[in-house]
Amino acid sequence: MFRRKLIESLEKLAGYPAIAIMGPRQSGKTTLAKLAFPHHTYVSLEDLSMRRLALEDPKGFLAMYKDAHGVILDEFQNVPELLSYLQLAIDQTYKPNYFILTGSQNFLMNQAISQTLAGRIGILTLLPLSIGEMADNNLLSATAEQAIFSGGYPRIYDQKIEPTVWYPDYINTYVERDIRDLKQVTDLSLFRKFVGLCAGRAGQLLNVTSLGNDVGVTGPTARAWLSLLEASYIIFLLQPHHGNFGKRLIKSPKLYFYDTGLACSLLGITSALQLSTHYLRGGLFESFIIADLIKQSYNRGERPRIYFWQDSQKHEVDCIIDRENKLIPVEIKAGHTVNPDFFSGLDYWNGLTGGKAGESWVVYAGDDDQSWPKGNLVSWRHVGNVIKE
Repeated sequence: MFRRKLIESLEKLAGYPAIAIMGPRQSGKTTLAKLAFPHHTYVSLEDLSMRRLALEDPKGFLAMYKDAHGVILDEFQNVPELLSYLQLAIDQTYKPNYFILTGSQNFLMNQAISQTLAGRIGILTLLPLSIGEMADNNLLSATAEQAIFSGGYPRIYDQKIEPTVWYPDYINTYVERDIRDLKQVTDLSLFRKFVGLCAGRAGQLLNVTSLGNDVGVTGPTARAWLSLLEASYIIFLLQPHHGNFGKRLIKSPKLYFYDTGLACSLLGITSALQLSTHYLRGGLFESFIIADLIKQSYNRGERPRIYFWQDSQKHEVDCIIDRENKLIPVEIKAGHTVNPDFFSGLDYWNGLTGGKAGESWVVYAGDDDQSWPKGNLVSWRHVGNVIKE
C-alpha cells in the first residue's frame, strides 16, 4: 500500500456529506477510500447482484446502510440512477463524509453529480502515481526512459508485474468492460486501432479529420471516441493559452496520455532501451512531464490550469501554468545533456510578455538542477519544484 498525496486533500473535505473520488481504473481509488475511511461499509457496484438490487430497489438499497458508520460505493457510475435517491438520503441524514463514491467513468458521472448533488459533494481526482509519489515510496526508476516505460499504475509496483504483461491486460479490460456496451462504439477492433493511433500522436497538435481518416471513421465518430478516452482518463487534450499578446495563435489542442506506460504498450515498445531510440521519445517525455504537472494539481485538490502556447510563426512554449494570477512558462526537453537552445522558447516568451527568467523553467531528462541566465533547469525527478506549495 503506497502513501498517496491526495489523502491530504481528502482531509480538507471533512464537512461534505459525500465525497467522490474519480480516476482511471486501477489508479488506487478503492485502496485510498478504504484507507481514509476504514470503518465505512464497502459495497462494490461491479458486483452484479448488488447492482441489480440498487437498480430495482434504490430506496431499499440505501436503507440497508442507514445505520452504518458510512458507506463506500465503489464504481458508482454503474448505477447512475441512484443519484436522485442519494440526494434524498444525504438531506435526511447529512452526516459528514457518510457517502464515499468512486468512479472510473467520468462520462457517466460528473455532469449528473454536479447537477444532482451540487453543494453536497466534494469531488477529487486520483490519477496514477506521480513522480513525487514514486520518489516518496522508493519506486522511482533510475532513468527517465524507464519511468516513462513503466508508467505509474500502482499495481505494477505493488505486485512487481512487468509492464509488457500488465498493460495489454489493462487495455483488454478497459475495452471489454467500459467500452463494449456504449452505443458510440460498435466496432471494438476499430476502436482499439483508434486508441493505438492516438498513442502515435502523443505530444502533437490534434487533427481530428486526419485521425479519423487514418482509422477509417468519420470526423464526428473520431470526436466522440476522443471524448470517451478523455472521460475515462486515458488521454487529455491540452488547450492553447488564450492570451495572444498581439500574435496569431494556434487554436488546436495537443493530445497527451495520462500514463506513458500505457502509451508505450499501445505503440509496441517493449523496453526502456527501445524507447531511448524511438521516434516518439520526445513526445512521450513531454506527455510524462505535463501529465505529472496535472497530477500535482489534482493531488492538491485543484483543477489544473495548464496550457501550451504556440503562434503561427512556430514560436512555442510547451507548457504554461496559470497559478495565482501568474503565468509560469515551462519548456520540456527529452535530452540528457544541457543545450543552450533549451532556453530559446523561454527567451522569446519572456521578451514578449515581460516575464522573468527566474520564474521560467526547463525540465529535462538529465539529473542535475542548474540556474541559467535565461531560466531554471530542473531534472525530471524534481519537476515538483516547478509548482511550489
